[in-house]
Amino acid sequence: MSETRSDGELLRAIAADADRRAFEELYRRYAPWLRARLRGRCADQGVVDDVVQETFLAVWRGKARYREEGRSADVAGWLWRIGSRRLVDALRGDGARGRLRQALARLRHRDEASAEERVLAGVEHGDLAGALVRLSPELRAVLQATVIDGLTTREAAVLLGIPPGTVKTRAMRARKQLREALA
Repeated sequence: MSETRSDGELLRAIAADADRRAFEELYRRYAPWLRARLRGRCADQGVVDDVVQETFLAVWRGKARYREEGRSADVAGWLWRIGSRRLVDALRGDGARGRLRQALARLRHRDEASAEERVLAGVEHGDLAGALVRLSPELRAVLQATVIDGLTTREAAVLLGIPPGTVKTRAMRARKQLREALA
């Protein structure tokens, strides 16, 4: 009977030797846990299965690099970060773009132009780049995630690694600053 290898040993064997047995052991160890955790974020089992598969493919192909850095490493947390980012990518596909188009269409029927409409109008007049450059990187990131990518507050929070309340606050600040810059 063989000795059970640590997570670090498995990952080193996968990275150095493309050890299929090590990969299969890592998959058996973490795929059910990752699948269950992702199911808490997405009800579509097909999307969850695809994300789990893409997560482990990234590990196998070496696109995701694990760094122990001399401390007790958390492989589960590392896999969760990979999987959650892939889930956000999957969720912001065509469905997210459709939600963004619908939101912008609703905004067009308001009396007062929103910050998003002013930004889009600014594209035509050439002042968008200047307005965006003046935003802090944190505000630009939230604006990119929520307006341009069409993510929900919760999806943006996962993508950016910040609480949903912080996403809302930064989005409000970004809109205010854009209104002022584009007025």
